[in-house]
Amino acid sequence: MTARPSPPDQMRLPLQRDLPEGEQGFVVSDSNRAAHEALADWPNLIGGVMAVCGPAGSGKSRLAQIWAERVGAVALHGAEAALIDPLELEGRPVLLDDAMEADDETLFHLINLAQAPGGALLMVAREPPSAWAATLPDLRSRLDSALSVPVEAPDDPVLAAMLEARFAERGIRPAKDVIPYLLRRIDRSAAAASELVQRLDAMHRPVTRALARDVVEGGDESGELFD
Repeated sequence: MTARPSPPDQMRLPLQRDLPEGEQGFVVSDSNRAAHEALADWPNLIGGVMAVCGPAGSGKSRLAQIWAERVGAVALHGAEAALIDPLELEGRPVLLDDAMEADDETLFHLINLAQAPGGALLMVAREPPSAWAATLPDLRSRLDSALSVPVEAPDDPVLAAMLEARFAERGIRPAKDVIPYLLRRIDRSAAAASELVQRLDAMHRPVTRALARDVVEGGDESGELFD
């Protein structure tokens, strides 16, 4: 007897390498709309300093990267920012991800450079600059006055898009009720979505709601992915 093929919505697709990137692949929703709108036309002619803040896995770094690509910003990361010559950044927009890890002196110089014509500084962190520790008095005042826009934990549209993208990367087409089921049960972060899809893929079975339930219930002991 010939085995019946899997239903179309459970098929494993050829690995996709042309997934939408940049602005095209970014889902704007209530959880990130304020930050997306704030960056849409910034720095334009005003320059200055802005911070995008939110929890881990909320998509704030990706939103900042989209901005950096649009304006041609120099991308720096955390403590590594101290290694670059500030003169190379004069008159240029700068993205500083993991900004809380940069030392006070580096932050002070980057903020000052952002005031020059053509300059701008976008900082990315979990907490707003007003909550950062700073020992330099002049830095403290600059951090307190920096504009901060929030990115919240992914809501349903954003988390669904994260799951869809991770499934597509692995060439998996889950059953139609899988993602709605997962939205109610996994932690709301990019890391949780990625790890869960990896675990489902490792089962080497059609991704159905029953399989998703088995993986979710089996993951409760870790306490890391699931509520």
